[in-house]
Amino acid sequence: MSVENGPQVPLAHRVPDLGALELLLAVARLGSLGRAARELGITQPAASGRIRSMERLLGVGLVERSPRGSRLTDAGVLVTDWARRIVEAAEAFDAGAQALRGRRDSRLRVASSMTIAEYLLPGWLVALRAERSGTAVSLLTGNSAAVAERLLAGEADLGFVEGLDVPAGLDGVVVGRDRLVVVAPPAHPWARRRSPLDVGELAATPLILRERGSGTRQVLDAALGGVTAAPLLELASTTAVKAAVVGGAGPSVLSELAVREELASGRLAEIHVAGLSLERSLRAVWPQGHRPTGPARDLLGLTRGPSPGGTSPR
Repeated sequence: MSVENGPQVPLAHRVPDLGALELLLAVARLGSLGRAARELGITQPAASGRIRSMERLLGVGLVERSPRGSRLTDAGVLVTDWARRIVEAAEAFDAGAQALRGRRDSRLRVASSMTIAEYLLPGWLVALRAERSGTAVSLLTGNSAAVAERLLAGEADLGFVEGLDVPAGLDGVVVGRDRLVVVAPPAHPWARRRSPLDVGELAATPLILRERGSGTRQVLDAALGGVTAAPLLELASTTAVKAAVVGGAGPSVLSELAVREELASGRLAEIHVAGLSLERSLRAVWPQGHRPTGPARDLLGLTRGPSPGGTSPR
């Protein structure tokens, strides 16, 4: 016939904590509870309380106090020997953890959609360099869908996307706002219009566009209800799309961040469209349940300050 044991008390409830063991070692080395308390930065009453709590937990006396100082009992000598091995093991554990943190903090892998990578990330990374000169940063660029894939595959520590919402499997926070604008070469008929363009005409016109999966394309498709003409050209980067429009190939829809200089210089014309809203959020993202740490956390913090691109971080 077997007898079942009751639930075992967890080890953490049966063994003194590390602070108490360090205090006992200091008393053994210094021969004084008061000096041990000062060395550890605690008050003498607090030190006495820790010793008494440890004695109650173990069921034996550990320290004898007298006007001449404090000395260990026979049981205290034995417990101190055990405590020394525990503290040495904890020091080895701490050294290993620091090495792991150092390895983690020595690199940062960022995945970013194109507009953020080209117009916002450079300023953030320069600021990060000033804070963490020893961290090597690698930047992987792609559309918002590709950024999500890299994060979920463990190929990046932090990502930035421009789509309508946080991709599945990720958590995120808004770090800025952006507006898409319809642009055309100055010689295009739209640039000479006196009245705003109609949404239906925009939807029915072949445009120079980013590829599907990009945040820019997602926002445009959603704003037009998914009803758009076949693209005139479909290109994989904002810079390529902008160059094609400046070169006279046709109109497009691009981030205001990307075309600010061209609009100011007159190389592109902004086309106003009646009743069309193309506002979007810019987000930092990471795998669900894995809040950024180390350099990724620091970079995330830098995005919440004044934005080099003129967006309004939140």
